[in-house]
Amino acid sequence: MKTALQKALLYGICDLSYRSIEQALPASRQLLEGGVGILQLRAKGHPPESLLPLSIQLKALCDEFHVPFVVNDHVELARQSDAHALHLGQDDGSLADARARLSPHVLIGRSTHSLQQARRALEEGADYIGFGPLFPTPTKAGRPGIGLSDIAEMQASIGSKIPAFCIGGIKAENLAAVLAAGASRIVVVSELLSARDIQSATAALHQRLSKNPNS
Repeated sequence: MKTALQKALLYGICDLSYRSIEQALPASRQLLEGGVGILQLRAKGHPPESLLPLSIQLKALCDEFHVPFVVNDHVELARQSDAHALHLGQDDGSLADARARLSPHVLIGRSTHSLQQARRALEEGADYIGFGPLFPTPTKAGRPGIGLSDIAEMQASIGSKIPAFCIGGIKAENLAAVLAAGASRIVVVSELLSARDIQSATAALHQRLSKNPNS
């Protein structure tokens, strides 16, 4: 799945804050049909053991589309569901500890909120990073946006070596500014999951990314 990760421009998240467990599978299918190149299950506040059936279903769905399936935070859930990847926040432990508990082929990503953290993630051996939040966002309540000024440097020093996805409050209306600042890959959550037609909204964003000269 490393090749698929390297090709991904749009990172989709099935966030159970926006869609119920019952809605998660059809919403995820629409994200994939619209063109997301990677799909993460994020379920803050849900016991990880309750997420195993959904994780197994999402992994099978991602296999159908040849797209990496990512579990957020929970190493054991990633292992039990045979996820393609695990995503860790800054407070979720070391990549080395996670790798010791997972199969060697499992990819690991890291959330980063500054250039220093992005560089550290690269040194740790992260397979990819998220960089943000660029703008204030409900999915990261209380965390201020880091803005656009560091994107170009991050892209040159880290994004040239591993996939780096800008995240946080990105919408169709501010995407032009994000791309002009140097981004080549993005994560979009609320705008897609709240759309009346998830597939069409996803496809429209993916088309804009595909035409981005930075990609």
